[in-house]
Amino acid sequence: MSVKLFITIDIEEDNWGDFRPTGHTVENVARIPMLQEIFKRYGAIPTYLANYPVLKNESSAGILHDILEKDGCEIGVNCHPWNTPPFGEEINIRNTMLYNLPYAILYNKIETIHKTVMDVFRVAPTCFRAGRWGFGSEVARCIHTLGYQIDTSVTPYVDWTGSSGPDFREASNFPYTFNPADVLTGLPNGCLLEVPPTIGFLQKNLKLCSRIFRLLLRSPLSKIHLIGILDRFRILNRRWLSPELSSSRDMILLGKNLIKQEYRYLNMNFHSPSLLPGKTPFVRNEKEFRAFLRNVESFLQFAQKQSITFSPLREALEIVNGMNQIRIKADNE
Repeated sequence: MSVKLFITIDIEEDNWGDFRPTGHTVENVARIPMLQEIFKRYGAIPTYLANYPVLKNESSAGILHDILEKDGCEIGVNCHPWNTPPFGEEINIRNTMLYNLPYAILYNKIETIHKTVMDVFRVAPTCFRAGRWGFGSEVARCIHTLGYQIDTSVTPYVDWTGSSGPDFREASNFPYTFNPADVLTGLPNGCLLEVPPTIGFLQKNLKLCSRIFRLLLRSPLSKIHLIGILDRFRILNRRWLSPELSSSRDMILLGKNLIKQEYRYLNMNFHSPSLLPGKTPFVRNEKEFRAFLRNVESFLQFAQKQSITFSPLREALEIVNGMNQIRIKADNE
């Protein structure tokens, strides 16, 4: 069975951690064509999840439009509530998480960015990511109403409650269909598809690692950095498939391990401001930027050698079709 690699990138403003409603710059987007050349060498088609400041800037929107016109990418939505109008809520840390906002405010913001994508690109986006991973039931209800089919906001093994966000410690790291009422419970006939960013372990027994890691997250022992100690001694290593958070070596080890465990969908993710050194905590200078690009290209080389298929995120919908075919076959037997 073939393996697909999705590359989902948050295309957003330069101003990391700046929660003002206006006044942002989007200079990092000028480096997207350089990144696109790397993808082109390997036949990779990224999914660019663009936010409102990027879409409303003529230059950055034009860069994405040119790539889309050449069938070089897919365009989806990444919503930052603090800089997506209308602005009816108080700007504070809690409200930077979409899922904390009332439904009416949520809907108006996501509808605004949805219509902006349609105006700029003449396409209806089907893929969504909540800024700062702030996804929940009301957000899911909004995007379903607006016609989205895929979300990629749920980060398995991660608890964002310290940042006023959701708790995804118990989330599946396999794609699953679900209904808005419960975004973490997979249902055979769910109306939305969740394709989580790929997060897993370098050790072979993934189920055991997952169980231990979740126990540690719930335990007071985590306060004495036990997880960090286990990671340092290569006993329990949680890794993201992200050039911002993992070395190329660890990304490849993670990919190999998950493929051996019959994972058929990998989802690499990162943020476009990392293309401009000093704009994110992940890439602070030119040396780290060069390492970042090497991480991206090394994993693409690995994927190519493994005959992994590069796909835009919309092609994940075949998961749903496959599930439906299995159900139909079961019903007929």
